[in-house]
Amino acid sequence: MPCLSCLWLRVGRSGRGRGRQTHRGEQRALYDANIVGRLPDFSTCSRKEIPLPTRRLTVGHSFTEKTALLLRLLDSRWDLITKTSATMMFLSLLWSLLFLPSVVLAAFGWTDNGSEYVIDSGADLVIKVTKCCGDISSLRFKGVEYNGWGGKNSHVESGLGASTVSIASYSSNVIKVSVVHGTLKHWIFVRYGNNNVYLFTNKADNSISAMRYIVRIKGGLFSHASTESDFYDGGSSIIEAQDINVNSAGLTKSKHYQGSNYGRHISSTGSTHVTLLRADAQHKASGGPFFRSLVRRADPTGEDLYDIYYYNMGHTDPMRTGLQGPSVLAFTSGEDPNTNLFARKADWSWFDDKGLNGWVPASGRGYASGVGLANMKSGKTYVIGLSNSVAQYWGTAGAGGAWSIAKVIPGTYTLTVYKDELEVATSSVTVKAGAGTAVNTITCVDPQDDATIWRIGEWDGTPKGFLNFEDTPLKLTYMHPSDSRISTWNAGNFIVGTHGANRFPGYMWKEVNSGYIVYFKLTADQLKSGHTVRIGLTEAYIGGRPAINVNSWASPLPAATTQASTRSLTVGTYRGNNVKLTYAVPQSAWVQSTSEWQILTINIISGSSGTKFLSPGVSFDALELLP
Repeated sequence: MPCLSCLWLRVGRSGRGRGRQTHRGEQRALYDANIVGRLPDFSTCSRKEIPLPTRRLTVGHSFTEKTALLLRLLDSRWDLITKTSATMMFLSLLWSLLFLPSVVLAAFGWTDNGSEYVIDSGADLVIKVTKCCGDISSLRFKGVEYNGWGGKNSHVESGLGASTVSIASYSSNVIKVSVVHGTLKHWIFVRYGNNNVYLFTNKADNSISAMRYIVRIKGGLFSHASTESDFYDGGSSIIEAQDINVNSAGLTKSKHYQGSNYGRHISSTGSTHVTLLRADAQHKASGGPFFRSLVRRADPTGEDLYDIYYYNMGHTDPMRTGLQGPSVLAFTSGEDPNTNLFARKADWSWFDDKGLNGWVPASGRGYASGVGLANMKSGKTYVIGLSNSVAQYWGTAGAGGAWSIAKVIPGTYTLTVYKDELEVATSSVTVKAGAGTAVNTITCVDPQDDATIWRIGEWDGTPKGFLNFEDTPLKLTYMHPSDSRISTWNAGNFIVGTHGANRFPGYMWKEVNSGYIVYFKLTADQLKSGHTVRIGLTEAYIGGRPAINVNSWASPLPAATTQASTRSLTVGTYRGNNVKLTYAVPQSAWVQSTSEWQILTINIISGSSGTKFLSPGVSFDALELLP
């Protein structure tokens, strides 16, 4: 074992990430010749040795200039000090106390290898970040490399390109990488003892494309079943837009398919569990509480985990700018990630002093709470959403209708109450920093309460219950309409009073199942007046909307509804803008007989065109005849 001077030299210049390049400012003094002085060479040292911890010692966060001076003083008086055993015992104790923090911190810290910053979490995760672009070029967990496939790294969008990248350490055992690319800023955090990477992105405007963060994972590390909806089997063939495939069994696959809302919990499981968790409740994303976003893509070559900032498939909300995050890339040994990382449980106060542009601490946020909801329906979930151009939030009401939404950035928001996914009340609420806003009881206006002659489906903002939408999760959220597991899109004409809702198609396309017929009868009193056909839509593709005929009468052609301009029905989502279309059918349209069938024909029209499942189409919520 070397002497104190030699050991100091070894500790100062070895260990992962220590040296003048690593902790500029805080540690520079440790290597200043005026403090440490000229130290002897290991090869010539023969002084008496003392016991030392066997684990590598790290100076990055433990030693001060006074400690360096003390060690230098002890070294200079070594011969005198070692003459008594009592002094030796004291020295051993002092030595242990001096180095105890280093042992606790172990390998936590960072180094600069010239092209990358190498960051050790002090646990089982070591990452590398490129100095040119801010890409994560390595994710090594328990010695296994997870990052990258096909020469691609993990990064914002498809990689920002040339950027200004810097690194800083905090006394709170946090390391931050800052990336500046034009008006965009991106941050990567590692915290001592955690196998997590914390990600933020602040997009100030639309001058830079930044719709997502992608974590690239090497192929072959995780197994995938051929039934997984977002796993592209080897040998599968493309059927739509380069991102939807079908395998030899007729199962359709796409990165768009995953059967749930957003990407709150995206995992690859096995002996290691890798999760990309959106831990801020999507407050800077767009689409509201039921928006469906791609979360993962995998094939034998590799796989991607997505954190979507703005996903334009089926989108009807504007893009929000500003700070998005944190998102957490969590590595575990097979177990689920710590539940304290989830948005409603997380304590992010340790970010308050980390220089994040756009970060609003808890003290600068407020909350809104409601005492209850009136006209709630049994078995339904009621969600309260807050939305403006800056942010969005939501929470679920309790059984009695009480609700609360916390951690809200101050501002005036549109408050929307949803029964399942259908808007049943709207109002406005203003939230102030450090304060709560109380909201009185809100009465839900539910179209399910309206009197009808007949109704097909249920008003809930989804096509649930219709043909091909009988299961949970709904099939069309994780497969293409052409999938072999879907037998037909036209099970035959619908007879009111005979057939259940699952005979009526949940989706209808101009070139697939348009011209659908519904048969019904009217009583003598009902034949004496006109009635209204009301059709609820949850989504429409390229201007698709229903026009109707009743017997020989044709409705005026309705205007197109406001919906997304991109694909929707084929990429796993029915979630657009809920709309209700009404058609006033005159008394003269009826066949004047109580025993004769009235024939309602539904045709999909549009000024745009497409083929098969990319032709104009709609998703239904409910269809009814009002008195």
